[in-house]
Amino acid sequence: MKIGIIGAGNIGGNLTRRLTALGHEVAVANSRGPHTLTALAEETGASPVTASEAALGAQVVVVTVPLKAVPELPAGFLDGAAEGAAVIDTGNYYPQQRDGRIDAIEDGLPESRWTEQQIGHPVIKAFNGTYAQDILDRGRPQGTPGRQALPVAGDDSTAKQAVRDLIDELGFDTVDSGSLDESWRQQPGTPVYGSQGDVDAIVKALSEASQERTAEWRA
Repeated sequence: MKIGIIGAGNIGGNLTRRLTALGHEVAVANSRGPHTLTALAEETGASPVTASEAALGAQVVVVTVPLKAVPELPAGFLDGAAEGAAVIDTGNYYPQQRDGRIDAIEDGLPESRWTEQQIGHPVIKAFNGTYAQDILDRGRPQGTPGRQALPVAGDDSTAKQAVRDLIDELGFDTVDSGSLDESWRQQPGTPVYGSQGDVDAIVKALSEASQERTAEWRA
């Protein structure tokens, strides 16, 4: 597949490494420009591009930038994506640690619903509670006992399935965590956030989530 990745931090960089190794054609962008991605490109064979170019022709686009940077993404950056492209949002709201106050999220809007509104395209929430190193180290063949599972939320069943299939290819099981309105179940501070559990553990953790934000995760 042709995959665009916007954001080359820990998650974006390791997804670039794994997806190129699996044979996908990856274009990767960051906020500082393609010239700063030379080492990653040489390591992986990915194409370093601008954020405006990353989604061109892509069947999957991964948006993995700090939440505060989402409104700064180039206007129309998804316009050239393949028809029906799945857009993955890996983002988390860290008001005290990084992002500052976002009123709509403080008022209860799920983080990925806010991101969807900013970019004007439906998103699938995945990888947001995953340790970046796990993407490199913990993938296992399908059927392996105790295989780590990742929650995946979103409204578009076709796009969600495409994302779940890609995660399976990376070596992880998935759990459908519901619509994007239910994606608060996998936000920071919930039991599933940072979990390395299998399907049963992830299902249990999602069921135990509270919609009330704890003080650590509020502005």
